[in-house]
Amino acid sequence: MTDTRSAQADALIGELQRQGAGRLTIFLGAAPGVGKTYTMLSRGRELQRRGLDVVVGLVETHGRAETAALVEGLEVLPRKRIDYPTAQGTARTLEELDLDALLARKPRLALVDELAHRNVPGSRHERRWQDVIELLDAGIDVFTTINIQHLESLNDVVHRITGVRVSETVPDAVFDRLRDIVLVDLPPRELIERLQQGKVYVPEQAAHALQAFFSPSNLTALRELAMQTAADRVDSDLREAQTARGLAGVTLRRGVMVAIDGRGQSEYLVRVARRIAERRDAPWTVVTVQGADAANEAQQLELDRAFALARRLGGDALVLHGNSIVDALLDQAARSGASTIVLGRTRERPVARMFNRTLTQQLIQRGAHYELTIVSTPEARARARRSWRRPGGYLTRSDTALAVTSAALATALAWVAERWIGLDDLSLIFIVAVVLVASRTRMAAAVIAAVLCFLAYNFFFIDPRYTLRISASQGVITVVLFLIAALVAGRLASKLRMQVVALRATNAQTTELQTLGRQLATAADLGQVLRAGRDALRRALDAEVVLEAGDQRLHAELLGEKDRAAADWAVKQRQASGRYTDTLAGSDWWFLPLELGERETGVVGLRFPAQLHRLGIEQRRLAEAMAEDIAQAVVRTRLVADLENSRISNETERLRSALLSSVSHDLRSPLASIIGSASSLDHYADAMSAQDRHSLLETIRIEGERLDRYIQNLLDMTRLGHGGLTLNRDWIGVDELIGSAVSRLQRYEPGAHFEVSIEPGLRPIWVHPALVEQALFNVLENAAKFSPPGAAITVRAQSVEDGQLRIDVRDRGPGIPEDERKRIFDMFYSVERGDRGRQGTGLGLAICQGMIGAHGGSVEALPGSDGRGTTIRITLPRMEPH
Repeated sequence: MTDTRSAQADALIGELQRQGAGRLTIFLGAAPGVGKTYTMLSRGRELQRRGLDVVVGLVETHGRAETAALVEGLEVLPRKRIDYPTAQGTARTLEELDLDALLARKPRLALVDELAHRNVPGSRHERRWQDVIELLDAGIDVFTTINIQHLESLNDVVHRITGVRVSETVPDAVFDRLRDIVLVDLPPRELIERLQQGKVYVPEQAAHALQAFFSPSNLTALRELAMQTAADRVDSDLREAQTARGLAGVTLRRGVMVAIDGRGQSEYLVRVARRIAERRDAPWTVVTVQGADAANEAQQLELDRAFALARRLGGDALVLHGNSIVDALLDQAARSGASTIVLGRTRERPVARMFNRTLTQQLIQRGAHYELTIVSTPEARARARRSWRRPGGYLTRSDTALAVTSAALATALAWVAERWIGLDDLSLIFIVAVVLVASRTRMAAAVIAAVLCFLAYNFFFIDPRYTLRISASQGVITVVLFLIAALVAGRLASKLRMQVVALRATNAQTTELQTLGRQLATAADLGQVLRAGRDALRRALDAEVVLEAGDQRLHAELLGEKDRAAADWAVKQRQASGRYTDTLAGSDWWFLPLELGERETGVVGLRFPAQLHRLGIEQRRLAEAMAEDIAQAVVRTRLVADLENSRISNETERLRSALLSSVSHDLRSPLASIIGSASSLDHYADAMSAQDRHSLLETIRIEGERLDRYIQNLLDMTRLGHGGLTLNRDWIGVDELIGSAVSRLQRYEPGAHFEVSIEPGLRPIWVHPALVEQALFNVLENAAKFSPPGAAITVRAQSVEDGQLRIDVRDRGPGIPEDERKRIFDMFYSVERGDRGRQGTGLGLAICQGMIGAHGGSVEALPGSDGRGTTIRITLPRMEPH
């Protein structure tokens, strides 16, 4: 009920939205030349005569005089001229739809030809259908034309039919906006005649078209596609309109559904349904309804053969569950959009006429909107007559024995209750017996139990006793009411049992599939997927399992030579093989293909106990569903692996490019200074003063130390990335740690100014002194690079909650945008932006984060306290030696 109301609400909302926008009418044709533009113009002129404001936005006449004549008398909007540069460097003027002028004019109806046209580069939209969408959104109704080969979803189909790949396509979503569709049809022979007469193309083009696209077979196939598309759209519109009004959907496509029961005519019915569907060119489905009683071996064998035949003939096969065959059939027909139900003739019986209608009668009474085709054969009628009497038919020997035994026990219990307990109303005992039989068997046995209990109750306990004659009128009423109550109670109990059994079967399958789905969802690679699938198949089907996908195989050593041949055939042909099939049935294994893509197939093999001669329909469906889930999980893991490999490859390439860029620039700068200074000393040392020589040597030293820091940073980053960093902890005072880092940096950056604030009483910390000092040095160096000349860098150390040490380093630089504060700790991020500035490899903060993280601490970037600059906060936990 909720789904129905939701669908109705969605349909109403969609209808209201379409009413608020412009209405789209598409004139659909199978090929150029069928008369779409001519029909559109004729319809536009007719509406203009009725007083509607009609404007021709753009119409292509292609030199056809009869089409151009229809344009006369209509208001034609001037086209927009666009200069398009050619390969020779000159500009060529082309004409396109003037969308802005048409929106400003805002007619009631706009005629826009060739919906799939690609606009000239420089236009607002790339495709004309986007112009049409904008017109519709502005409340303007649009008439437009399109050939069926330009529909996006049919692009591959058209390519297979004609061998031509159409590049100008229209998304199917555009068809969701249309209000009406007009199919403009022309028989292929007449279209070819028009082509030969030069009414479609010039003679040279016409001759080429007749040899390629415009062949009779191509035109016939395209014509069929156009008709199917129009029919689908009409059917969809009808469904939406009826759903919006709360009415039951009625399909216009003549789908065929055939119901079989495995009682002697299933394959015959399948063939009849195939012929009916073929004549109507309609989809068809074979269904069987399973209630509380499972089919016997003979019925199961017949159903298996019928389902296999249906699949070979191109139909679908489904197993339905339900206690009411009529309800199950009508529900499935409504869901699948079938208009014709084919079934075998059901034989009427006296008991059925008294208490129930036959299946045919119920369908005729309740299926008023469906066409019923009743099929029968003499052989089927003969088998149906024998099935009532033979074991395994409608009534089995065990069911009859249970009915007789229950009636006898009820009689004995009633005699004991009357003689020793003094119970007057003995009918309840017999009714309980009937309900017991109905809850454990089928309705026929319950009827027999009710009749036997009725006779026993009358013979032994109704006066005059030991005779079936009833002396008092009250006694007649009593036994009649008893019989009615027994039959009704038996009927209800039988229906309840059928429902319970059907729900159990459905719930068992659903539970197994859900369990498999959960296990597959957590599987991270192909091996885990195959192991999860193997365990689920073993548990659900109680069978040995072989799984093969890609280069991985599970228990393939269990397969013999015949089994291997059957498995290879299933992989190659993508069809089931082995036991329980007609292909290589000598194998002990049943093989199902795993669809892993267009070119690759895996296989799942199942070996059931030898005494299991036939597989039930439910077992087959469960195995096929589980195999499909396993195949999808394999495809998913491969996609995830491919995406991860692609991501790693891209990341590796990015880091490689960043490293090369860093090395080529940042390492060459100090090398150039060192080489230049050394060369000057080598050539001009005698002519230089002592101060100049000292200055050059100082440059060599400073640049050498800078080069050494760059190389050390690269080595540290390598150690961090490979887990090779060893912590040699020792006690060090916070003031000593900060003082050492500041003093070291001032040797390289003499112009840097620092304001250091250390909370009094801070205890020493248990860390690797050299690593933490290097991390702090990197942060200070980064701050010095971005601080304006003369601006002080603030360093503040304090103890926070749980004894943690917090060191804040704040600069007065330009700051870091909020969305980039975490990225500055990425390797080589500074190559693009961040902590590099004019010097540096972009590794300083990344190394800092790695070193502090090795101590269990954290590093984060925060905005400056007064809105200026950046604060880098280092937090170290309080550790004690142990």
